[in-house]
Amino acid sequence: MRMIGLIGGMSFESSAVYYRLINEAVRAQLGGLSSAEVIMHSVNFEEIVGLQKAGRWADAANRLATAAAGLERAGASCVLICTNTMHLVADAVEGRLSVPLINIIDETAASLRAHGANRPLLLATRYTMEHGFYAERMRRHGIEIMVPDADGRTTTHDIIFNELCAGEIRPASREALLEIVASAKAKGADSVILGCTEICLILNPEQLPLPGFDSTAIHAAAAVTFSLAGKAAIRAA
Repeated sequence: MRMIGLIGGMSFESSAVYYRLINEAVRAQLGGLSSAEVIMHSVNFEEIVGLQKAGRWADAANRLATAAAGLERAGASCVLICTNTMHLVADAVEGRLSVPLINIIDETAASLRAHGANRPLLLATRYTMEHGFYAERMRRHGIEIMVPDADGRTTTHDIIFNELCAGEIRPASREALLEIVASAKAKGADSVILGCTEICLILNPEQLPLPGFDSTAIHAAAAVTFSLAGKAAIRAA
């Protein structure tokens, strides 16, 4: 089993989901009391949010790249940034590593393509929906994302930061997100990306008006596949 390195804390609510999903998957595949080899560097999200708001993305990149390099030195065989938004600086982080950075956008794109979806609605933070890095990387995979209108983007961003990152789940906010999904379906969306790692806390991808793709679950599953690749080879032998 290869050790998984997680850069977490953005927010810790979703990092806890990563930890649970990864360990559940390892136990399901290996049986008994098996659990994952995981090491996490959990950052102070308040500091990262401050850098985001100030547009200091280079400083944020350095902060996460330093964390990633530390995980590699500690024995991680791969690294995951446990948030969609901070994949805005994924290239800078990857540049500091000699082990793979498992990119949440690439993994989500692969899942979409496997299911024949190519016009998804993206529900995410304002940074992810508006900065262009996510849409550009998806376009490399032949996928053209949709985003909510200006009011929908504000609503989604505020629900994420003001509620979900603080551990608050409000039924009214769930209904607001479902209305955004329904509107996108009427405009031609063929699927929905839960493109913030906290959105799985409020929306069930199997209970949406469109096929749902939970980026948190997809990312965690990719980490487990990487970690257990050697185990599979040993069993096959």
